[in-house]
Amino acid sequence: MSRRLPRAMTRLLVVGALLAATLPVAAQSVLIRGATVHTAGAQGSLQNTDVLVRNGRVAAIGTGLSAGDAQVVEANGRPLTPTLFGGVTGIGIEEVSGESGTRDDRLSLGEASDMAVRPEFDVTLAFNPDSIVIPVARVEGIGFTLISAGSASSIIGGQGAVMRLDGSVDPAGPKVLYLSLGADGAEQSGSSRAAQWMLLDQLIDEARGRLPADSHVAALTPAGKRALAPYLDGRGTIVVGVNRAADIRQLLRWSKRHGLRIAIRGGAEGWRVASDLAAANVPVFVDPLVNLPSDFDQIGATMENAARLQAAGVRVGFAQAGDASHNARKLRQLAGNAVAHGLPWEAGLAGLTRVPAETFGVGGSIGTIAVGRTADLVLWSGDPLDVTSTADQVWFDGRAIEMRSRQTELRDRYLRPATPATEGGLPRAYRKR
Repeated sequence: MSRRLPRAMTRLLVVGALLAATLPVAAQSVLIRGATVHTAGAQGSLQNTDVLVRNGRVAAIGTGLSAGDAQVVEANGRPLTPTLFGGVTGIGIEEVSGESGTRDDRLSLGEASDMAVRPEFDVTLAFNPDSIVIPVARVEGIGFTLISAGSASSIIGGQGAVMRLDGSVDPAGPKVLYLSLGADGAEQSGSSRAAQWMLLDQLIDEARGRLPADSHVAALTPAGKRALAPYLDGRGTIVVGVNRAADIRQLLRWSKRHGLRIAIRGGAEGWRVASDLAAANVPVFVDPLVNLPSDFDQIGATMENAARLQAAGVRVGFAQAGDASHNARKLRQLAGNAVAHGLPWEAGLAGLTRVPAETFGVGGSIGTIAVGRTADLVLWSGDPLDVTSTADQVWFDGRAIEMRSRQTELRDRYLRPATPATEGGLPRAYRKR
C-alpha cells in the first residue's frame, strides 16, 4: 500500500533541492584581503594577510597581493579558516531522525543474536547531496563530514567516508570501517565485551583464509572478505567507538598484534591511557561535553579529556555523542568548550580541520589553508570557536555559496510582521493569494 508524504515534508524536500541548486557551477578568482588567516597548518595564524584563489585552489598567501581580475573581498581583520569538520554524522543519509524511511545509516538483518557480519555495507551509496540537512550545516561553516555506518547484528557496522558538502555525490576520500566495542557493542557480541575480541580474531582468521569458508562458524560473505582486506593490510582506517580505559588498552594491543590502523571515536576515558595512545599514534575524536558517567564505560569522563590527551601528544579531533547530524554546526562550540578547559586554541581549530582531514585521508586537499590546496574557506564574524560568532561567507573550490538554508528561509519569513496590506489579514503563516 502506497503512502503519501505529509505536505510539510514534501515542501521541506523541495526547498532542500532548490537550496542545493544554488551552488554556482563555475570557479572564480577571489582575493580575500586583510584577514586573520588561521591556516590550521604549518604557517599557523597570520595577521592582516591576503589569500588569493584561482581555479578553485589557493594560489598565494601573503600581504599586498595583487588582485588582478579577481573579485576582492575585504576581510577587515576577520578570521579566515578552512571549512570545518562536521563530525561523524549521518548528514546526507539521515533526513528526519524519527522517520525510518529517511535513514540509511544502519543495517538490520535478522536479530542481533544472528550476528550477520556485513563489512561490505557501504553507506556512501545512499548519500543524498540534496539533503535538507546539508545547507543548514554548510551556512555555519561546515564543509565536510565523515558519514557513519552501524549494524543491529554485528559490532562491525560497515563502511563510510568523508563527504564534502559542496554538492558532490562521491566520497572525497578513502573508505573507513566502523567498529563498536565495550557497552555499545555488547548486544551484538553475546552480551560480553570479552566475546568481542574472540569474534574479531575469528573474523580476521576467516578473512585471511585461516578458517575454511565452509566452516559452520564462518560469518563473512565473499564480498565481506574483500571489503575487510584493505583494513587488515593496514591500508584503511578502522574507526572504533570505545570509551572505557580498559577497553582502549585491549584495543591498542589487538590493533598492534594484527597491524591495523585505527582511530577512536568517543574515548571518554582516553586521558587515562593518553601515553599509550600517543605512543601508538592513534587519534581520538572526543565529545568535550561528555563529563558525567552516563554509563559504566564513562566513569572517568571529564571536560579536560581533550586537553589532557593533547598534552600527552595525542592528535585530538571532535565528534558529538548524540544527534550529530542535525547539530553538526554545534561542533565548533564544543571545541570552544575544550579550549575553555585547557586545550590550546590552535589545537582546538586543528581538531575541526587538519586532524580529521589527515586521519581520514583527505589532508592533501582540504583541512588547511596552503598554496595548492582546495579553496574551501570560511570568513567569520569573530572567533570561530565562540558561540556568538557566525560564518559571514563560505567558499567551496573558491565559489561563494549563497548563505541560505531552510532555517534562514523560516527566519526571514517570520521576522516580517503580518499586516492586512501584505497578508490579507491572515496570520503570517499564510501567504496572500
